[in-house]
Amino acid sequence: MFRLDGNGVTYALGIDDKGYLRSIHWGGAVAESDPIVVPIVTEPSSFDPTPTVTAQEFPGQGEGLVTEPGVKVAFADGNRDLVLKYRSHRVDGETLTVELADIAQPFTATLRYTIDPDTGILARSATIHNGSRRPVRVEQLAAAVFTLPSGDDYRLNYLTGRHAAEWTLKTVPVTPALTAIESRRGLTGHGNNPWFAIGKEGKTAEESGPVWFGALAWSGSFRISVAQDVLGRVRIAAGYNPYDFAWRLKPGETLETPVFYAGYSDHGMGGASRTFHDFQLAHILPDHARAKLRPVLYNSWEATAFDVTESGQMALAEKAAAIGAERFVVDDGWFGARDSDRAGLGDWTVNPRKFPNGLKPLIDKVKSLGMDFGLWVEPESVNPDSDLYRRHPDWVIAFPGRPRTEARNQLVLNLARADVRAHVLGWLDRLVSENDIAFLKWDVNRRWTEPGWPGQAPEDQQRLYVDYIRNLYAILDTLRQRHPGLEIEGCAGGGGRVDLGMMARVDEVWPSDNTDPSDRLAIQDGFTRAYAPATMMAWVTDSPNWANTRVTSLDYRFLSAMQGGLGIGANLIKWQAEDFATATKWIAAYKTIRPTVQRGKLYRLVSPDASVSTSATMYVGRDQRQAVLFQMLHSSMWRDNPGAILPLGLAPEQRYRVRMLGGGALPAGIPTIASGRYWMTQGIRAPLKGDFVGAAFVFEAAP
Repeated sequence: MFRLDGNGVTYALGIDDKGYLRSIHWGGAVAESDPIVVPIVTEPSSFDPTPTVTAQEFPGQGEGLVTEPGVKVAFADGNRDLVLKYRSHRVDGETLTVELADIAQPFTATLRYTIDPDTGILARSATIHNGSRRPVRVEQLAAAVFTLPSGDDYRLNYLTGRHAAEWTLKTVPVTPALTAIESRRGLTGHGNNPWFAIGKEGKTAEESGPVWFGALAWSGSFRISVAQDVLGRVRIAAGYNPYDFAWRLKPGETLETPVFYAGYSDHGMGGASRTFHDFQLAHILPDHARAKLRPVLYNSWEATAFDVTESGQMALAEKAAAIGAERFVVDDGWFGARDSDRAGLGDWTVNPRKFPNGLKPLIDKVKSLGMDFGLWVEPESVNPDSDLYRRHPDWVIAFPGRPRTEARNQLVLNLARADVRAHVLGWLDRLVSENDIAFLKWDVNRRWTEPGWPGQAPEDQQRLYVDYIRNLYAILDTLRQRHPGLEIEGCAGGGGRVDLGMMARVDEVWPSDNTDPSDRLAIQDGFTRAYAPATMMAWVTDSPNWANTRVTSLDYRFLSAMQGGLGIGANLIKWQAEDFATATKWIAAYKTIRPTVQRGKLYRLVSPDASVSTSATMYVGRDQRQAVLFQMLHSSMWRDNPGAILPLGLAPEQRYRVRMLGGGALPAGIPTIASGRYWMTQGIRAPLKGDFVGAAFVFEAAP
């Protein structure tokens, strides 16, 4: 028997009398003195023999297994039966390692388990090894398989959407019909995120009830499968997507999976989110607890698009600095023959017509204004109309003799190739070394098609799915090692590649290209189910918004964007004096609450929903000395005023002084000072009227 304990969570597994490694318990803490009972498995019928209904921790596809396997292989002699049983284990510090071996073939699976004592988050991964003298074809490989007890009241939550409409929360019953949350796109994708949360119908709510949750730290094609088995238990498996996947495991070779992080909370979806946020801040994000707060950023894309010039960018920089921006980012159009999205991608040299003296004059100007400097890059793609493609048409993902599908007039470079990896790392390193660049916005604007690897042996071409992502990680890791002060934003046409694998290597992410402030409230609500607000960038852009032509006030746009890392993407050249005054006020106000928003505890008090007129979020500082409540009104509908909002997370006995963020008098009937208990029981009412309006209240500890 093995057990891992942390923060009120117990995970237990054990070896039964037949040598199977069994799942036993995952959930609330079990006292040291209490027994952990190994369920007795009996054969329900001749159609389901005992081995197939044993809740194995990492089953091989053998003995007639009909649930999702941990690993599926084909041996060189044609045998496809894999039965994994316990061989050995060891404990190294906080890590449990268990080795399983096939009953006949020299094939092993080594499982690794760690649990974070502060959050109870479990990290699981696996490594398979071919000890034979002939190759083994791997057809499916999971990082982990989890089991929940029998029950018909489980509900699966997952995040889905499309470009500019990401992060929609869906909830479906868990049934014997397998639900697959997956991407087949070569990257994480906008459609499904590699995160899940399972609750209980009638028992799990936002702030109460059991939730089992997890996310796969992988940035390529993935699959998380969830289904009941014949005994009603819930089986969850996550790993490489078996769609179009194959790996020829050579003699003596190993193949390692990504890490699957999973946790449990008995404080509902909100408790699960906050626990996962804490873990990400402490263990996933670069620099962990030492990471800097996100600066207020200005990005030039919506102002200039491809019409980038030295003088034009300097003019924008002056205006951005005047309102309080701390970082100035030049987006697309600064390099190569880049006057549209039709040419130049892949030629990463400064355009001499636009910047006759290189980037230095602009960078010096930006820094003299008190901001640091950043650039947009898209290292993984190439236009066919580029010098790079003309030199190396063999460097793209493609099948020889087949069409090369273009999207946004571009193809995908094959990072799985060593020479492509070296080229990409080389020009990025030179770019940052030769210029005073503090920040890169790393974008990718298309998915894979025709996933071939010209020049690779046919039986090894599908290594592309793994080797590409491994080399992407290696480029990012090496770049950061060589340039420790460099910060990076992860972007893929918005939220097309947001996952724990990328988050370990970037400082912030771009959740969506949709910057409409009302749509963003729903997008941000979905995003924070899985990922920490500390990473979530949100921009104030122009109105009407490009995504839906909705017209909103500048105040409303700021109040929406201030609920993450604040950025400005508007065309400042067209702003009027009153716009600059409004922006200056809100940016200064944001800086007073930035640590609380980016590093505090998030409470989703009222989630955006078409059936309600208002939504509200609350951020509480780690020491509970400051909190900020955002209340956003979609439309007045038939009510004159939304109901009172009940804050959460305040210290009950602490007295808090409340003020309006951005200045102004408190609405009538709201006391200036009261205890945390008062605020959390009596609530606070913002008399909002109209369409797309908001307010924010700041709570600060009083003597």
